Amino acid sequence: MSERRKRATIREVAQATGLSPAAVSYALRGIQTSEETQERVRAAAEELGYEAHPIARALASGRTDQVGLLCGSLEDYWQQSLATGIGRALLARDRYALIVDAGGDPERELALARRLRDQRVDGLIVQPLDPAAPFWAELSETVPVVSIGDALHGGRSQGEVVFDNRRGVTLALEHLRGLGHERVTVFTPTAASTPDRPADVHVNAEAERLGLRVDVVVVPQSLAESTEVALRVLGGPDRPSAVFCFADSIAYGVYAATRELGLDVPGDVAVCGYDDHPMSALLTPPLTSVDWDIDGIVHAAVRLIVDVIDGKPRKRRVVREPSLRVRTSTGGPRA
Repeated sequence: MSERRKRATIREVAQATGLSPAAVSYALRGIQTSEETQERVRAAAEELGYEAHPIARALASGRTDQVGLLCGSLEDYWQQSLATGIGRALLARDRYALIVDAGGDPERELALARRLRDQRVDGLIVQPLDPAAPFWAELSETVPVVSIGDALHGGRSQGEVVFDNRRGVTLALEHLRGLGHERVTVFTPTAASTPDRPADVHVNAEAERLGLRVDVVVVPQSLAESTEVALRVLGGPDRPSAVFCFADSIAYGVYAATRELGLDVPGDVAVCGYDDHPMSALLTPPLTSVDWDIDGIVHAAVRLIVDVIDGKPRKRRVVREPSLRVRTSTGGPRA
């Protein structure tokens, strides 16, 4: 049985290249040396089988190569897709995603944000449940933060990929109003403790402008819980003719409830989603939804956080414009 090969040291790489250990360290980190020197050192390191110990590398560089990804709720299928995309995009840039789930709880969200900071992640990407929490300003002073969806309190994040929620809400409600609906129930995952999220605020303003009667109902994003709420709302005698869901995951619960109640979509109730998850086009009938281009969001968020970590921030704010994917889950109300 052959003996295990001993890990090559940085001194051996230095001897092979005729450089000092410090110069080799700089070259491997891509700083304070020419590109030619960096290529020569990397080639020698590969030939010798040199691998920097991750703890030693972190101590030397002040970086862990880890980026925290704080998700609002991974029961939401769209957020699952977003987390997968961000994790892969970070890996392509030699970073590693540390993914945690707030589970729809704003207090848990803040506790996890503190934990990620204490674990010395190089940066944090967050889909905030409570963008107005004063804690975000404090956190951004100690770790680079990029928010997705909504801007954080005080505008202190180093980057933000925000959604034009006013436009998204307008597209959905104008579509339903144009089909003849006068009463729409809006299902939102926003908790009562965080009532000032932009999308929810725009619902009331747009409903008043369009002459719609809107009832806003808080709904958890898990399939079982969203189904339970939808059964209660749609099973009563005063059923709305349309439901607008602020997550496609919630719309899936509405579909489950309509089947259990024997209701037709869109004949008895029209259903509209808000993030156009790929699965939504496969439903029966396919779900009308507001599309935010998840690939574009992933690219923008990862570029922002990596640029900030590398000390070369560029455009700080990216605004995502929505489009409405009209499918057969929305139709006019029955007389």
